[in-house]
Amino acid sequence: QVQLVESGGGLVQAGGSLRLSCVASTRTFSSYAMGWFRQAPGKEREFVVAISWSGGSTRYADSVKGRFTISRDNAKNTVYLQMNSLKPEDTAVYYCAAAHVSDSGWDYWGQGTQVTVSS
Repeated sequence: QVQLVESGGGLVQAGGSLRLSCVASTRTFSSYAMGWFRQAPGKEREFVVAISWSGGSTRYADSVKGRFTISRDNAKNTVYLQMNSLKPEDTAVYYCAAAHVSDSGWDYWGQGTQVTVSS
């Protein structure tokens, strides 16, 4: 069982920045691809970005390309999401997720952190 704990959410004005962090409780963090998802009120959870176990490959949703950057530090069991040029439509609960390299789906989820962007 892997526990994921997100932090860094908050209230920011449009155009501002936030950095989310997600710490994983596992000794094999480098065996997991990591991702960020978000869910806005009244909407389904949607994919935001993912990073491979090595950090060498990333994939972004079109809506955040050029504004968000994912990175990971395997020595710290942590994945980061740098969010710049935030828009009110980025308001959502952001979830961290982990997928073992041997699996095709997301195996573990964090509890989420709220991001609110005011206009």
